[in-house]
Amino acid sequence: MILLARSVLFAFLVPVLLVGWIPLVMFERHPEWSQGGLAPHEWLAVLLAAAGLAGYLHCAWQFTRKGRGTVAPWDGPRRLVQRGLYRWVRNPMYLSLGLVVLAEVLYFESWRIGLYLLCLACVAQLLVVLHEEPELGFRFGAMYEDYKRAVPRWFPRRPKPAAFELDPSSVER
Repeated sequence: MILLARSVLFAFLVPVLLVGWIPLVMFERHPEWSQGGLAPHEWLAVLLAAAGLAGYLHCAWQFTRKGRGTVAPWDGPRRLVQRGLYRWVRNPMYLSLGLVVLAEVLYFESWRIGLYLLCLACVAQLLVVLHEEPELGFRFGAMYEDYKRAVPRWFPRRPKPAAFELDPSSVER
């Protein structure tokens, strides 16, 4: 129960800050919300934001349920999560949050938020390559190396046969 509470707290705090407050308050000080019907680009933005939020929440749930950890960097999963969106791409959480920010770019037609999205993408790349992948390699060893070979980092593709997956009751590290 405590794990679930920690996961829910961090899972909502970070996205609200990174994809809500920062882009809307710091980069679009006076966002213009649509009055009445939505234009086609606004409908697309709403769909992208919904898909991004659904993807993020799915990943947070997988981290808690299958990984026995949270999305917080200091309390990451104790088991390697290789199910759901993680079968298609290694970093679906970053992609999901990026999709929400892209939706804001489209909805508000904001080049400032677009520049913020580009900066977020660069920071995510550095964080993944310099910290997360080495850390996961250390924690999960050969199992993570097999997973890296089977699943792309950023560009989703159809999952390959699950040769890299181990039994869900695999040893925790």
